[in-house]
Amino acid sequence: MGDRIGHGSCLGRGHRHVMAVILRSHYSADEVCITHTSRRFGGAFAHQCKEDGIVAGGRAEHAESMSLLRRQRELASLYATAKSLTALGELDEVLQSIVHHAHDLMGTDFTYLSLVGDDGKLSARASEGTISAAFLAACIPADVGLGGKVLASRRPYWVRNYASATVIDHDVSFDRLVGTEKLVALLGVPLVIRGEAVGALFAADRTERSFEADEIALLIAFADHAAVALDNARLYEASRTALQDLQVAYRKIEDHMAVMERAQATHEVLTGAVLEGGTPGDVAQLLADQLGGSVTLLDRTGAVVVHRDSGVEPSPPPAEADLTEAVRTAHRSGRCTMSVDKAGVARSVAAIRAGDSHLGALAWSRKAGDVVDLDLRTLERATHVMGLLILKERAVADASERLSGELLTELMVGSPGIGAAQRVRARARGIDPDRLVLVLVAESATSSSTELSRHLHDIARDHCGLAGEHLGRATMILPSADDEQTVEEVQRRLRRAAGGPVVVVAERVTNHDWSRAFSLAGRCGAVMRALGHTDGGATAGRYALYAMVFDPERVRELDRFIAGSIGPLLDYDQRRGSDLVGTLTAYFVHRANVAATARALHVHVNTLLKRLDRAGTVLGQDWRDNDDLELQLGLRLHGLRAIAIASS
Repeated sequence: MGDRIGHGSCLGRGHRHVMAVILRSHYSADEVCITHTSRRFGGAFAHQCKEDGIVAGGRAEHAESMSLLRRQRELASLYATAKSLTALGELDEVLQSIVHHAHDLMGTDFTYLSLVGDDGKLSARASEGTISAAFLAACIPADVGLGGKVLASRRPYWVRNYASATVIDHDVSFDRLVGTEKLVALLGVPLVIRGEAVGALFAADRTERSFEADEIALLIAFADHAAVALDNARLYEASRTALQDLQVAYRKIEDHMAVMERAQATHEVLTGAVLEGGTPGDVAQLLADQLGGSVTLLDRTGAVVVHRDSGVEPSPPPAEADLTEAVRTAHRSGRCTMSVDKAGVARSVAAIRAGDSHLGALAWSRKAGDVVDLDLRTLERATHVMGLLILKERAVADASERLSGELLTELMVGSPGIGAAQRVRARARGIDPDRLVLVLVAESATSSSTELSRHLHDIARDHCGLAGEHLGRATMILPSADDEQTVEEVQRRLRRAAGGPVVVVAERVTNHDWSRAFSLAGRCGAVMRALGHTDGGATAGRYALYAMVFDPERVRELDRFIAGSIGPLLDYDQRRGSDLVGTLTAYFVHRANVAATARALHVHVNTLLKRLDRAGTVLGQDWRDNDDLELQLGLRLHGLRAIAIASS
C-alpha cells in the first residue's frame, strides 16, 4: 500500500487495542499495516511522543500515562463533535468545529476540509492553522492530486513529500500553490455519505514526515463526524425545502380557494341581478365592482352601449376603433383576448354569444399588471349572464316590435283617419298618434327589410314612434319638427347599425293618411336608386322634379307628357313588337355614341342605324338635328315610371 498507512507507535496494550478496533471498523484486515513485522497489533507502535520527548518502544509508566491522557483528550473531542451533530446548528459552524478539534489533536501545521462542488471540483469549506487565502480559494479537479486518489478509492492516503510523490496525478495549478504554501507532508481521509465520497479532510505539515496509524484513525473519526454533519444538513435542507414547498402549495391553495370563492360570489351576484330584473348597466356595474377598473358593454356592431367604473382605479371608456380587432378576435376564437395600449391600460375582451349569434362583447379595462387567470374566466362567465340578459331583453323587444309593427300596419291599412281602438293602443304605448306626422321607408342592398326594421325599432323607441315591416319594406312613423333633419339623422343611425349603404325617404303625413305617405316615400326611393342615389336620406319633396313619376295624383300629367313626347314610339313598339323606345334610351345613355350603343344592345352598327332611321320616320321629324330635350325627358320619365310601378 505504499504510503497509504503509517507505522506503529509506543502506546499501551489497551490503547493499541482501541486503535485496532477503530481501524477494523473502517478497513479490512489486509488493509491495516501498522508494524514492520508480522505481528498485527501485538507489537509496539513506532511513534515518537513529541509532547514529552520520550522515545517510543519503551514501556515506562510515564509514557503510558501520557498516552492515556492523550487518548482521553481525543475521546473528549470526538464526544464534543458528536454532540454538536445533534444540535442541528449551521453546517459551516459544525464543520469548522470538527476541523478545529482535529487540528488541535493532530498537531499539524494546518488542517482543512474540502467538498466536491456542483462543478465537480474540490474547494475548501473549513480550515484551521496557518494557511493563505489563495490556497483556501483554490478549486482543483476532483480526479487529481491526493484528494483525487482519496475520493476515487474512498480510503485514506498520505504522502511524505507531496511535490515528489509519484503515486498521485499532479495538477500544475495546485502544485504551484503547494510550492507557495510550502506544503510537504499531506494526509487525506474521505468523507463518505451513503457510499458516495463527497469530500475529504486533510492534515498537512510543512516538513517531511510520516503519518501514524493512530493519527489516521483519529482523522478518520473526525471525517466520519463531518460526513454525518453533511448528511444531517442535507436531510435537514431536504426537509426544510419540502416544508417550504408544502407551505407554498398551501398558500397557493388558499389563494386559489379565495379566488374561487370570489368568482362564485361574483357569479351569484350577477345571476341574482338578472333574476331581479336588472339591466345590462346593472350587471356591468356589479362586474366592475368585483373585478376593479372599468367594464364596457358593446353591441354587435361594436358601438359602446354601457360603460361602468368601479371605485378602484377607473379607466376611461375605450375607443371603438381600438376594440374592433380585439372584438373580432374574441368572437372568432371564443376566448378572452388581452392587450395593453400605449397609456399602460390593459384591456381584456370577451365576446357575448348565443349559439351562432354574435350579441356583442364585454371589455374589462384596468391598469396593466398581473392578472389572475380566474378573473379572465369570471369575465368570460359574465358574458354568459350578459347573453341571457340580452336574449331576455330581445324577447321583450321582439314582443314590443311585433305589437309596434301590428299597430303600424293597422294605421296604414285604416288610413286615412284613425280608429278609436288604434288610438287607445297607441296611447297605451306612450305614443300620441296625432303627432305621428312623418313616414320613413328604408331600403338597402346589403341588409334585409327585416333587419332594417329591427334597427328602426330601436330608433322609434327613442322618438316615441312606431316601426315595422309593411308590404315588405322597413317602415317607421315618427313625430318630426324638421323633416330634413329627421330623415338625415335616421339614415346615419341606420347606416351605422346596418354597416352598409342605406336609402331612407321621408314623406309628411296629412289628415292621418299614412298609407299615401308610405306610397310616395316608397316610389320616391325607387326613383332615387334608379338615378344612382343608393346611400342617403331625403324627403320626397327634394325630388319634386320627378313627382309626376312617384305621385299617383299626378299620373295624368305624366301620361300627357309621355304621350306627347314618345307616344308614337310606344304605339309602334306595341303594334310591331319592336323596341324603338329601348333603342333610343340606350342611344342617349351612351351620349349618342353609335358604336357604344351597338355594343350595349348586342347588335351590328348597321342594324342600329336602321333602327334610328325608323325611329325618325315614326316620330315624323329629324330628331337628331332638332332639340331632343323633350324626347330625352320623355324616355327618362317613362323608364322611371316603370321602376316606380314595379316597386309598388
